[in-house]
Amino acid sequence: MPSGNPSEPLYLRIAGELGARIRSGDLPPGERLPSIRQIADRWGVAIATATRVVATLREDGLVEAKVGSGTVVSASPGRVLPKAPASRLPPRPAVAKQPLSREHLLRTAIAIADVEGVDAVSMRRIAAELGVGAMSLYRHIANKDDLVTQMADLVFGEAELPDPGPAGWRAKLELVARRQWALCWRHLWLPRAISFTRPSFSPNLMVHTEWILRALDGLGLPLRTRLQEAVALHSLVLTVALSTADEVEAEQETGVTLARWLRAQRSRTEELFASGRFPLLAEAHDETALDLDELFEYSLARHLDGVAILVGEQVPKAT
Repeated sequence: MPSGNPSEPLYLRIAGELGARIRSGDLPPGERLPSIRQIADRWGVAIATATRVVATLREDGLVEAKVGSGTVVSASPGRVLPKAPASRLPPRPAVAKQPLSREHLLRTAIAIADVEGVDAVSMRRIAAELGVGAMSLYRHIANKDDLVTQMADLVFGEAELPDPGPAGWRAKLELVARRQWALCWRHLWLPRAISFTRPSFSPNLMVHTEWILRALDGLGLPLRTRLQEAVALHSLVLTVALSTADEVEAEQETGVTLARWLRAQRSRTEELFASGRFPLLAEAHDETALDLDELFEYSLARHLDGVAILVGEQVPKAT
């Protein structure tokens, strides 16, 4: 268990231990901070608690996110002032340089999430970035779930869909799927912000769905079938994008690239394939390497082939 004041929240006690190591030089500038999973395992806490530990250290200026390297000790952690005693009144929030707008708030949250992940987004963190009091944010958002929903809606507005778009339903569906795929690459947190069972009815995401429904108009499909196709197409993009996000997160947290990870698994895979139980997998393993862009394009093409069969059209020959 972590040391410190037992009355303090557990995440603050763990953050205090790590902060002390940083200030003493035991964790020097540029050194990788233990990952969220490592913190959870080391102190026996939940991932959510470990996430709050890292967020606290980041807000105190002791660590910072480095794309491709994960979270590292800041270059000048010694310059961070110690926290005020609990009995001292909190400082008055700085006056914002411009009136706080909903879009400014959301774009700040999106910028944080793009670099550090959506778990790093909190009212406290956004307020610190904007130089305002945290309570002022609640004039624009209700809670964290509402914040993430509005972030996703604003992001979907980045992908403009042409009117009327390219000729033919297939070209239209390829266009919207690829634009959503590009969004997921720019905003790796986006796939986890979308729910199909409890949809948020975000206007900009609804624009995409409406656009797909129009693209399928005139093919003789019932409206319910067209709606199912719209959801299936969204789901295809987001499912492959989740693998992309998971891989980037794993690389940032561990510092191990996919290529290095595969090399480390080589002896295990060679042992399995040498058994002769998986001859076709062994042959495919030697000839192909996982490419998520290629997987997305293949999945999209085969999915649209199915739609072509549904509407009685000839399926293009696979290349």
